Amino acid sequence: MNFAYYPGCSARGSSKDYEMSTQAVCKALDMRLVDIPDWNCCGSTPAHAVDTELSAALCVRNLDIAAQQKAEVLLTPCPSCLSNLRMAAKRMENPAFRSRVDELLDGPSAKQFPPVTSVMQGIAAQMEMDAIAARVRQSLKGLKLVAYYGCLMSRPAEVMNFGDPENPTLMEEMMSACGAEMLDFPLKTACCGASFGIPERPMTAKNSGRILELATRLGADAIVVACPLCQMNLDLRQDQASAAMDTKFRMPVLYFTQMMGIAFDLPEEELGLNKLCVSPNGLIRKLGELRREEAAKPTEQKAKAAEGGR
Repeated sequence: MNFAYYPGCSARGSSKDYEMSTQAVCKALDMRLVDIPDWNCCGSTPAHAVDTELSAALCVRNLDIAAQQKAEVLLTPCPSCLSNLRMAAKRMENPAFRSRVDELLDGPSAKQFPPVTSVMQGIAAQMEMDAIAARVRQSLKGLKLVAYYGCLMSRPAEVMNFGDPENPTLMEEMMSACGAEMLDFPLKTACCGASFGIPERPMTAKNSGRILELATRLGADAIVVACPLCQMNLDLRQDQASAAMDTKFRMPVLYFTQMMGIAFDLPEEELGLNKLCVSPNGLIRKLGELRREEAAKPTEQKAKAAEGGR
């Protein structure tokens, strides 16, 4: 099936590995993502704080293009993009606000926009968890993972519509379908510091450090994320978080699509694993050892049974 797709700016730059793994996993699930033509930046995290109407206009232009394409649903991988697009559509329900935004766009926008959803929700809407499990070629069984959603994916609840805003569980369901053991993670929706990584680096380092420290203490093999900004703060800035917590973290931080791609046994180069700052090689090796041990068990059991029958 074809799906209208809004990649967002990060997908073609700082989170290219998210884009690569998203495309690879969706292709494996027979979901073809088709970029809406001539899309533009949604305003990311700071634009709405500068000018609400101009920020909304950036998003509405994309929504209008999707409407012109007669898209039934618009998918995006980034929680920030998702939040901005949905919030803009919500604000356009106000006639006065719509009038001002349409003036900025030099013409009336579509009266009705297609619904916008995350790639994660889009996959779940198309595939039952047992269907995802059926695609697994290399089970994640034996890996202990924590799901980290960040503060944007599920809030505000009335706009994002992502389950319990304090305790979303969709990522856990997907990773469990791939065989992983999901650890309870109380900080799953805590803020990592978001876009304050540059102006307020110590705060971001401390926030990210708390998340990394708890995941380490729980014995997680990796943190699984769905947000480019969260991934950057926890992975790229992990040394800063280590300094803030007076320790040394070596915690792999992978996108949920990368973990699914590993479970689907997709080529590593298609998942962008080499772009991660904290290498996932140890994780890959552990998974390989677990699968070899599992494959050897039937032989050992047969040998023991043969000895018992003598």
